Amino acid sequence: MKSRSDFPRSRRWVVKIGSSLLTNNGRGLDMQAISSWVEQITALKNDGVAVVLVSSGSVAEGLVRLGWPRRPKALHELQAAAAVGQMGLVQAYESCFLKHDIRTAQVLLTHEDLSDRVRYLNARSTLRTLMQLGVVPVINENDTVATEEIRFGDNDTLGALVANLVEADLLVILTDQRGMYRQDPRKDPNAPLLEQADASDLKLDEMAGGSGGLGRGGMQTKVRAGRLAERSGAATLIVGGREPNVLARVRAGENLGTFLVPHREPLAARKQWLAGQLQLAGRLTLDEGAVKVLRQAGRSLLPVGVISVQGDFVRGELVACLDSTGREVARGLVNYDALETRKIIGQPSSRIETLLGYVDDPELIHRDNLVLV
Repeated sequence: MKSRSDFPRSRRWVVKIGSSLLTNNGRGLDMQAISSWVEQITALKNDGVAVVLVSSGSVAEGLVRLGWPRRPKALHELQAAAAVGQMGLVQAYESCFLKHDIRTAQVLLTHEDLSDRVRYLNARSTLRTLMQLGVVPVINENDTVATEEIRFGDNDTLGALVANLVEADLLVILTDQRGMYRQDPRKDPNAPLLEQADASDLKLDEMAGGSGGLGRGGMQTKVRAGRLAERSGAATLIVGGREPNVLARVRAGENLGTFLVPHREPLAARKQWLAGQLQLAGRLTLDEGAVKVLRQAGRSLLPVGVISVQGDFVRGELVACLDSTGREVARGLVNYDALETRKIIGQPSSRIETLLGYVDDPELIHRDNLVLV
């Protein structure tokens, strides 16, 4: 979708609701607000839109149920709060949707579920089946078991990866701000709202601010989510969740919030999966020629174009490809481990067998396992 006028024709949405909207000023879940969003999602479904709901709020609800005044720092305490709060969150959505004769399904995910190719495909099949059955999947990160090494970090990122997973037309991120501002509105009350931007525009990073106390997300994570969603062709709208009847107004194409327009061509499904990987095993710094070949010709990465190697990765793990300034150009699954890679960098592929005593592949990363970022 390239303009808001396309919204009325869209057929698959991912709607993400953040913790700051779901909690009633620190007094548990805001049931009135949840009921309103459920009514709006019901109206979307009646208008032919399949909706996947990504909802934060389990930790925030758990804090209230446990009587804790602030978010703890210890991981085991956060996991305990998530386990307690998830019960209330699911009960709230189920009870509200049942009033409209709509079934819901709880889906808890970790990064491992989407980084493993088989589990990724299973999750995609399950979500698509649920949508075909008219069920609304309610997705959250599985905070109870996720460790810092395997967590998404925020539900904006999770929402974008789910948009890739189900090939959504639109990712709607409901937030406690009207949208994204050109300057931080907490520092400049007169900061103008950014109505529309290219999702890939690097100027967005300069405009993004920090996060609040209950959740982990901020405008920076929403910008990142827009770029992740773009990889499957999905547009992203960052909009105020407290705007009256916000989803219906968005559906009608009203000029609300900040519209991040996708300009890249959608990636093939396998490359979407690669692009969504968050954990890197290492980094390769490339010379200018290799960077140009990857960006302009879409070819494989050969050892000759690599200047240096960081990390202790093994064959098949995900590594980032950087230019000489340290900016990430691409990422992909490497064909040789770190020790082998250090021996062959800067050398033509014809010398791999001489240097290693064998040759598995002439490429360091094959183009089918490589995605530009």
